[in-house]
Amino acid sequence: MLPATIFVLLLFVYPFLYGLSLSFQPMKGGGVLANYSKFFGDAYQRDTIATTLKIALPAALLNVLAAVPIAFRLRGRFRGKRLMTTILVVPITLGTVLTAQGLLNYLGPTGWFNRVLLSLHIVDNPVRLTNNYWGVFFSLVITGFPFAFLLVLSYLSGIDPTLERAAATLGASRAQRFRRITLPLLAPGLATTFLLTFVLAFSVFPSAVLVGNPAGSTRVISLAAYQAAYEQYDYSYASAIAMVMGAVELIVVAIVLIWRSRLYTGSTGGKG
Repeated sequence: MLPATIFVLLLFVYPFLYGLSLSFQPMKGGGVLANYSKFFGDAYQRDTIATTLKIALPAALLNVLAAVPIAFRLRGRFRGKRLMTTILVVPITLGTVLTAQGLLNYLGPTGWFNRVLLSLHIVDNPVRLTNNYWGVFFSLVITGFPFAFLLVLSYLSGIDPTLERAAATLGASRAQRFRRITLPLLAPGLATTFLLTFVLAFSVFPSAVLVGNPAGSTRVISLAAYQAAYEQYDYSYASAIAMVMGAVELIVVAIVLIWRSRLYTGSTGGKG
């Protein structure tokens, strides 16, 4: 346990405690809570919380909802399963920058998508799908879906298939088996998957700059912290923003975990 403990202390606990301490040491004085008062007193800064939530929550929810039916179909054995799974997880290898470049090439004003729409006379002007909210949203869905898919697939593989077969012998339809057996057993795992994908989406930074509007509709809280640290060189204020960012994430995590605790938590009786 010693190497793991040292690793956690050096890379997680110490940086957190240092950042927390630094946030209470405002560069221009004014009291230990001056940085937090400055952040919440400035609507331009405070609104970054809502902006980030508006992007991260729908993206995480869509990733989970899209992963369930696909993972449910792929949990069985059939020809081409490995190829299909590989295709679905390929976006993990692309990275945020390459994904953003692909979105600009395909969905940008001069991208293939708009050129097809214009050539077919479906639209008179290019549809704006990049350098705004939708560009960041699509980027988060593309990069976050593989994680959600793999997690949901692992949870599904842990549900004993004999439970569904037993329900089928009692006359339950496929929809009834999913609603009354699979979904209740899967729900706690879905909550965990949502939290992990939400945390990834909430820390969005490159996408907000590359395919978003960093000065307007996609000015997320991580960008506010970056600007405070590397444009204003106020590391104390940047640490305070980072602490606010972590607090918001913890609030969402706590809400979901409270809801998760009310779901079925018994053994699924299967593998995994």
